[in-house]
Amino acid sequence: MSYTIGFQTKNQKSILATEAATANQAVAIIAALRQSSDEIKFIRSPQEGEMGIEMLLLLAKEEAEEMPQRV
Repeated sequence: MSYTIGFQTKNQKSILATEAATANQAVAIIAALRQSSDEIKFIRSPQEGEMGIEMLLLLAKEEAEEMPQRV
């Protein structure tokens, strides 16, 4: 499932967006954006619609559980 993350940097008025192919990638992007003081404006998925960070974390957990374990 793909995710679009909208964010705004502290120096810009416009909202930028980036794509993530998985929930885990989206969580990593959000963590990086938070470290740089960028404000998350939205998280959106074609399947789920708009969601909050808590929902994204739940989806990332479910996604990790569904992935085959590599040994």
